[in-house]
Amino acid sequence: MSDFLFPPFQTPGIPVKGETALYPVNRIFCVGRNYAAHAAEMGMEVDREAPFYFTKAPAAYAPTGTKTPYPPGTNNFHHEMELALAIGKPVFRAGREEATAAIYGYACALDMTRRDLQLAEREKKRPWDLGKDVENSAI
Repeated sequence: MSDFLFPPFQTPGIPVKGETALYPVNRIFCVGRNYAAHAAEMGMEVDREAPFYFTKAPAAYAPTGTKTPYPPGTNNFHHEMELALAIGKPVFRAGREEATAAIYGYACALDMTRRDLQLAEREKKRPWDLGKDVENSAI
């Protein structure tokens, strides 16, 4: 069946220097507590536990230069500078060498967060989606 009740989400694409084709944004994985100074800033114990990840929907992606309006329902919209890795081939439960070989490229990114909502959810031991996965929050 090819008919939809409404137009489906269109995968966003990122321009790549030296390429005419765009890099498709299919999934956005984010790593938490991988930076000791930020963990301390957030009031978390700095330890050697493995980092954890959370996701953002591809719809959260906003191209560089996008004006990001202050989102409703928050009193603390915060930015975090991030290193983004673009994965260029399918991998699953990869070891270090296989994971490294799958990296297509690197970029600077902004992780925009409704910090007050994130912290409230963290206190309740709930996922951070309300604070992290919002429109224009992955730049």
